[in-house]
Amino acid sequence: MDFLKKFGIEIKNKELLLQALTHSSYSNEHNVKNYERLEFLGDAVLQILMSDYLYNNMDLSEGDMSKTRASYVCESACCKYAELLEYKPYIRVGHGQLNNINDTIVADIFESIMGCIYLDQGLEVAKSLFDQVVIPCVKNHSVFLGDYKSRLQELVQTTKKSLEYRLIGEKGPAHDKEFTVEVVIDDIVYGRGVGKSKKEAEQKAALDAYNKQARL
Repeated sequence: MDFLKKFGIEIKNKELLLQALTHSSYSNEHNVKNYERLEFLGDAVLQILMSDYLYNNMDLSEGDMSKTRASYVCESACCKYAELLEYKPYIRVGHGQLNNINDTIVADIFESIMGCIYLDQGLEVAKSLFDQVVIPCVKNHSVFLGDYKSRLQELVQTTKKSLEYRLIGEKGPAHDKEFTVEVVIDDIVYGRGVGKSKKEAEQKAALDAYNKQARL
């Protein structure tokens, strides 16, 4: 588990790092701690680091800062950061989840790792990883899936049309749900998305609708 070394970070508490990589399906089978509490903490760390960066480096309104922050801490953004860290082979899941380490789990673990670094090394070291992994995406104006829901909202507002997300399907066991959502504009279905969470399905539906913007 030395994937952080290339970023100049070495976690002292190896058990804490192992916890950050442990899904609830594994912890339930082996009676060990999972990443959920660390994810809660890491989300707050990521939010404050992004807020601080935007406040000090961009001349944006409060609303625009909120939108920009949301787009760089969303699930798809965290999945991109995960690719750079290359920790997926170390994720621990239960037997029923072995072939389904989905984007939600991968993204959640990025936040739990941020929480782990904060507890083990402090905010400055967490900021070091943030600066190496997240900030380049901001500077390159990377577009993540999280952008499309707000972009579609802005597009619809200009034409004063109604916008609604409808959950039309839900299947699978509790640990492996699949949701289907439609985005409806003025009672017309413009997009559909499928995801492992309602949020992910909504974002994919928004992307589908946004790509059809010429019809709006």
